[in-house]
Amino acid sequence: MDSSRFTLYVSRLYLRCGLPTRCPGRSPNGGEHELSRPFNYGGQAVIEGVMMRGSQTMAIALRHPDGHIVVETEALNEALYRGPISRIPLLRGLVMLWDALGLGTRALMMSADVAAGEEVSISGPVTWVTTLLGLGLGVGLFMVLPSFLVGLLENYIASDVLSSLVEGVVRLCLVVGYIWAVGYMPDIQRVFAYHGAEHKTINAYESGAALSVDDVRRFSTAHTRCGTAFLLTLVVLTVLIFAPFDQPSLVWRMLSRIVLLPVIAGISYEILRLTARLADRPWMRALIAPNLALQRLTTREPDDEMLEVAIAALKAVLADEGIISGTTQDAGGGQEIAA
Repeated sequence: MDSSRFTLYVSRLYLRCGLPTRCPGRSPNGGEHELSRPFNYGGQAVIEGVMMRGSQTMAIALRHPDGHIVVETEALNEALYRGPISRIPLLRGLVMLWDALGLGTRALMMSADVAAGEEVSISGPVTWVTTLLGLGLGVGLFMVLPSFLVGLLENYIASDVLSSLVEGVVRLCLVVGYIWAVGYMPDIQRVFAYHGAEHKTINAYESGAALSVDDVRRFSTAHTRCGTAFLLTLVVLTVLIFAPFDQPSLVWRMLSRIVLLPVIAGISYEILRLTARLADRPWMRALIAPNLALQRLTTREPDDEMLEVAIAALKAVLADEGIISGTTQDAGGGQEIAA
């Protein structure tokens, strides 16, 4: 695995786009018909492709080196997405975030196989090894390292509140700096463009527009449920949660960030659900403006071929769940793609 491919794996584990959140579905043909039940959307950009997740199915659409679009679908874990766990606040966020990491990693590895012209595979133990490695590196870089650096300066910081604030600033600078730096890699730039295509497609569908390149192209590359927004929420919450407490020793300071990370992640997930549900309110739009602004670093304007791939992925999900017919046509008007 080359360095750019590994960087991509780690980046996409943390720059999740479209975390699963309930919202009303719309007709994919551009009508005003609203579906009778909420629809769970999620997605992720991968190497030369897009993964989309519905309430029952995940679909991955990839641009093969010879130009055609490869589409694979997989059923989601019913117990996680439609069982009792999905209705328990905080716990549902942890479970779905973990499952999203696994799904996203498998999608990335499949996309790497297709890009290399190898046999497609979306399973295997290497998936979870890669997930755990990426998760460990992310926690170390974005949670433990800022705590360690600020802990070394504890004697020079006047108050515990200021110490937590400085730690939050350092953590935010690391997150933004990392995103900004990897954004200069050509492979990552294309993934960010597919990220923009994924957002445009979901925005179009949720607005009731037709799922065609011409219609999808006019929508924004920003989305309220983007994993970039989740990251920013997590950083802010970390400051607010630790600020009222006396700062412990350096070792306990770092351990506390790791131990409480699941709690902070669960709360962040619930906040993201709330902001997505109230995103049409003017005061909420103002509140989430920093989240949307940060997405300018993780998205690029996609070309029409990228939009075709994102549309094919979403149509495959809709077809598999019975919302549209079982065979979808290539968004560019070309060959038919079996869903």
